[in-house]
Amino acid sequence: MRMRNMTTQNQTQSASTNKKISTYLTLIVLIVMALAVTALLIAAETYLAGDQLAAGVLAGIGVLALAMSVGLLFQSKRQAAEVKVEAPKVMTLTECTNKGCNNKTSREFQRGDYVYKEIDVPCGKCGGKQMVTAIYKEVKEKEKTYNV
Repeated sequence: MRMRNMTTQNQTQSASTNKKISTYLTLIVLIVMALAVTALLIAAETYLAGDQLAAGVLAGIGVLALAMSVGLLFQSKRQAAEVKVEAPKVMTLTECTNKGCNNKTSREFQRGDYVYKEIDVPCGKCGGKQMVTAIYKEVKEKEKTYNV
């Protein structure tokens, strides 16, 4: 039960971290959008005042900033939807309690497992009792990439 709660808690923390980053990014993009719209409004006012060169520069900056912020907003939303969080695989290591046997087996974690728990499954080698000696998370090795 405790392990399941820890796994759920880790997934929730991961998802909330992604959401926080996405929220901060969205806030920054919205501020840039507001500044871009302000630049466009100032460009229109400057054009009406007669300074066409400054109006063109301001309009270009406004349009460019608006296009980039909209693109970034859509891209970040799409990437946030694609994020997948995998639950780690938790394994239990059991060892035979007979001194001469030293048989070790690994199996998937089951609810109720704890270290030094004697289990009812007999040893496959000698038929003696087995005891849980370790509970661990299986770590996947990262794929190696080779530069060409």
